[in-house]
Amino acid sequence: MLEYLLLATAVLFVLITGVNDGGAVLAPAFREPRINLPAGGLLLVALVAVAPALFGTQVATTFVRRLVPFGGETGRIALAVAVLAALAVVLTLTWRGLPTSLTLALVGGLTGAGLGAGLPVSWGVVAGVLVAGLLAPFAGALLAYVLTGALALFPPSTGVSRTAYRAHWVAFPLLLFAYAVNDGQKMLAVLFAGTAEPGAAAGAVPARPWMLAATAGLFFLGLVIGLRRVGPTLGGALLPLRPLQLNVAQLATATAVIGSAAAGMPVSLTQSLAGAFVGAGLRQGYRRIRWQVAARIGAAWLFTLPSSLGLATLAGLLVRGIR
Repeated sequence: MLEYLLLATAVLFVLITGVNDGGAVLAPAFREPRINLPAGGLLLVALVAVAPALFGTQVATTFVRRLVPFGGETGRIALAVAVLAALAVVLTLTWRGLPTSLTLALVGGLTGAGLGAGLPVSWGVVAGVLVAGLLAPFAGALLAYVLTGALALFPPSTGVSRTAYRAHWVAFPLLLFAYAVNDGQKMLAVLFAGTAEPGAAAGAVPARPWMLAATAGLFFLGLVIGLRRVGPTLGGALLPLRPLQLNVAQLATATAVIGSAAAGMPVSLTQSLAGAFVGAGLRQGYRRIRWQVAARIGAAWLFTLPSSLGLATLAGLLVRGIR
C-alpha cells in the first residue's frame, strides 16, 4: 500500500509541477511574438527529458539525499507527507494565478516532514539551499540591470544593439535549458524517491530512461493545463518590456540558474526570471513596473516556505506518533 501511495504522490507532483512551472518558464513567449509558443513548449519538454541524462542529476540528489535521508518505512511516509504539503501550498497559490516557487515549497516540505518525523535534517545544506533561493531573484535583477545598462552604451544602429535585439534565438532556448538542469530536476527527484526500493543504496539519483520519459510526459500534460493561467501573469502583468530588455532578462536568469545547478543548489527559475524582469525594467524607469503585481508575487513567495514547512512538520509529527 505504501508503494502505491508514494507512486501516486510522485505522479501528482510532476503533473502539478507542469501546471505551476510550465507557463512561468514560457512567460517570454507571451511577450515576444517572434517566439513560437508551441515550439517552445515542446523544446522545454524535450530538455526536461534529456538534460539530466546528459548533464548530471546533482540538483535532484540534493533534494532526496542531502537535505533529509528518507530511509525506512517512516522516512518514506514522511517523504509522501512532504510532497503533499508542498503541493497543497502551491496549488492554493496557482489557483489564484500567482506563480510561486514549487522548489521553495518542496524544500520547506522536506525539511518540515523530516523534522516532525524525527529524521536527521542536514541544516547546513538546508541553509545553503535557502540562501541560494533567497539570492536568486536579486541575482537575476542585478545581472539584468547591469547588462541592460551596458547595452545602453551602444547606439541602436550598431551591430551590438541589433544582435541583442535578435538574441531571443539564443536567450529563450538557454532559459529552457536552465530550467531543465536545475529547477526541473525536482520532478526526477520525487519520482525516483517514490519508486526506489526501501533499501536503495545512497548516491547520485540515477537518470533512468523510463523515469525521464514519465517525467516529460506528465510535465507536458500539466503544462497544457496550466499554460494560460500562470504564463501571462509573469509575462505581461508585471511590466511591459521591449524585446531587447526581454532578451537580457532571459540571459541573466539562465546565467544565475545554470550557475546554481553547477553547484548542486536548487533555485527557482520563476523567482530568478521575475527578478530579472524587474532589473531590466528599472532601466526604463521604476514607474513602468507594476509594483502591486510584484508585491503579490513576492508575498506568494514569502508565504510558500513557512506554510509548507509548518504544514509538513505537523503532518510529520502525526506520522511519528502513529509509528
